Amino acid sequence: MFFLVVVACSCTVETSRNLTIATASNMKTTMVALQKEYQKQTGTSIDLVVASSGKLTAQIRAGAPFDIFVSADLKYPESLFTDGITISKPEIYAYGTLILWTCKEGLTPEITTLSLPYTTHIGIANPKTAPYGKAAIKVLEYYHLKNKLDEKLVYGESVSQTNQFIQTQHVDLGFTSKSVLFSPYLTRKGSWSAIDRASYPPIKQGIVLLKNGKEKSARKFYHFLTSDKGQLILENYGYLIQNLHKDE
Repeated sequence: MFFLVVVACSCTVETSRNLTIATASNMKTTMVALQKEYQKQTGTSIDLVVASSGKLTAQIRAGAPFDIFVSADLKYPESLFTDGITISKPEIYAYGTLILWTCKEGLTPEITTLSLPYTTHIGIANPKTAPYGKAAIKVLEYYHLKNKLDEKLVYGESVSQTNQFIQTQHVDLGFTSKSVLFSPYLTRKGSWSAIDRASYPPIKQGIVLLKNGKEKSARKFYHFLTSDKGQLILENYGYLIQNLHKDE
């Protein structure tokens, strides 16, 4: 749930220097880094509202006063565009990478580990609202493990909650975004392994500007995110940026 105070104004001029950005949970740490660099360059402050992409989409549909939506996929931004809630079509700003991560000593985070008897709890973000959870389900289906492992799956509301499950060892290991490895609070914690990218569809992460937001300011942030500096930050936090404007 979010709580924001909105001050009504009949002016058309954008007087506030703050931007409110709805941010997918997997992007939380990366957005903090982008937020700091953008404020340093422009003096504009950014307020972040962080949740799963599906939950943020529901909040936007309910009239939440966000300027920009930074999603973990393209599906949710495209649905908002189709319904006339955005200024223009969403654009891909990066591609996400899925990993298996564990904080348990002696446990190897690999696909084969998922089926072992001593692996009893596997963390995964809710595939109904979190694109990384949906991608994880595709991985399980690819390896014909979905039905076999159903009883082991522990669903978090978002990637952030799944990360908490993994970090606190409420689960043995879990599927998450590679970007978690770059969090200053989690650096060098546990062990991880990359998942074959052929086992899940490309995670095309989309950004879209919202009609009820501050369009001029929102466009400036969009240009920053897709600039060389913004793309370098994304790359440094585990995202893929090559072939950015080409479908895979």
